[in-house]
Amino acid sequence: MQIKIRNMDKKDVDDVVRLEALSYGEHHWSKESFYNELANNLAHYYCAVNSETNELLGYTGCWHIFDEAHITTLSVHPDYRKKGVAQRLLFSVIDDCYKKKIKYITLEVRESNVPAISLYEKNGFKSIGTRKNYYQDNNENALIMFTENIWYEKFKTLYNKLHSEFHQREGCND
Repeated sequence: MQIKIRNMDKKDVDDVVRLEALSYGEHHWSKESFYNELANNLAHYYCAVNSETNELLGYTGCWHIFDEAHITTLSVHPDYRKKGVAQRLLFSVIDDCYKKKIKYITLEVRESNVPAISLYEKNGFKSIGTRKNYYQDNNENALIMFTENIWYEKFKTLYNKLHSEFHQREGCND
């Protein structure tokens, strides 16, 4: 299966909301939330699709505010987890940050979401604090995660190493 990353469009919203509900239950974002994000000049949203079938595999979004990007959401269909989709989406966010001269990337993630935390840590994010009772559905805490300046050599070296290893393993051409 070839994974293609492309900009999210209004025509994707129905599929994105179905995946959102599958991933997050009844406390998921609405169609209106995604339409608002797509109309927001600060927001940048991407879909991961099967390049042969155009099936939605996952999506992510972030806001660019001055020299910082805030990842607002990242979700992968349960059938396609642990297949490189989340990594590809995260690479897309980081690549876009380099293009837009962003310095820092931040996000919140559930304390119980060990696979996501592992992905972010592998990609140079560090936990810098906790937002108590952040999630409405169960009052779970969120870890606040941040990168160092992505232009620093240490981060760039890690990113280039991960990117190269991933593309060699996955046989990607981008």
